[in-house]
Amino acid sequence: MTIEDIKKALREYGGPPTALMEVCGTHTAAIAKNGIQSLLSDRIAMVSGPGCPVCVTVSAYIDRLCELSGRDGYEVVTFGDMLRVPGSSGSLADSKAAGGRVRMVYSPFDCMKLAREDKNTTWVFAAVGFETTAPIYALMAGQAAEQGIKNLRFLTSVKTMPAAIRWICEKNKVIGGFIAPGHVSVITGSEIYKPIAEKYNLPFAVAGFGGESVLAAIYALTRLKGQGKVVNLYPSVVSETGNEKAAALLLKYFEPGRAFWRGMGGIDGSGLYLKEEFAYLDAGSRDIARDVETPGCRCGDVLIGNLSPGDCPLFGGVCTPQSPRGACMVSQEGACFARFSYERTGSE
Repeated sequence: MTIEDIKKALREYGGPPTALMEVCGTHTAAIAKNGIQSLLSDRIAMVSGPGCPVCVTVSAYIDRLCELSGRDGYEVVTFGDMLRVPGSSGSLADSKAAGGRVRMVYSPFDCMKLAREDKNTTWVFAAVGFETTAPIYALMAGQAAEQGIKNLRFLTSVKTMPAAIRWICEKNKVIGGFIAPGHVSVITGSEIYKPIAEKYNLPFAVAGFGGESVLAAIYALTRLKGQGKVVNLYPSVVSETGNEKAAALLLKYFEPGRAFWRGMGGIDGSGLYLKEEFAYLDAGSRDIARDVETPGCRCGDVLIGNLSPGDCPLFGGVCTPQSPRGACMVSQEGACFARFSYERTGSE
């Protein structure tokens, strides 16, 4: 079947109305950038899920980082996106402007270099992500332990996708299928979604990130509607069992626990935390639970598919990528950022 055949079939789809959720921030950006929704029948709605790690991070995590940045002898190290995520009373950028010690890096291993060079400072790395980045943090923890680096800490907000997808299947009965998170699937493998698919009779399609790959996944999901099956349309990168070396790293250094997601609250077994023998590297990650949204912000509802970004009262007005009021407008993987950048209409 050619891509033109797929486009025609999706444009002319006349089956029951269905909402399909992409659970990957990169897919969200690809769908917006390629105008995918405009190519579909009005009976197919694409819904963004909790696949942006910056977006699902709760405000209490940002608050803890801000507090650490103001401690004597401490410095917080983070990726650029995290600087502007709002906490309950400000962002890391605000903390830095007020005199807090905050440094942006491009690689997590830059933090290890800083810790080796300046042993008088305790360097706290903001370890945010899903299964994709968790093996990197495991490598860092292993190297810190082996090399005796005592002034490195991790504040982790590492989450795992299957538990969150199960939560959505329980709470949002509108979703008729999932484009599985592509990067995560490289690590976990495609078969990890099979028990969820079978329990809820919902199809999953693992896809690449190009526009044609996404369209192929949408077509597959419409054909499999009501069937608990997993199809892997990205076999060149994603296997059934995933990356076994990465899995072994995670098992060695991390253990699962209850984690809090923006818009979803606490979900058992959905977080990864450093094991007890490596607890000295942790900066207090396990008791982060509180989440406070900016008044009027509806990021939580956007992340679980209950609201379209354009329906948030702050969207495109007081909340823009230049001045984000909610986490979904900060990252390029956020649904609000993607909608604002690629799909905004003059009426919004």
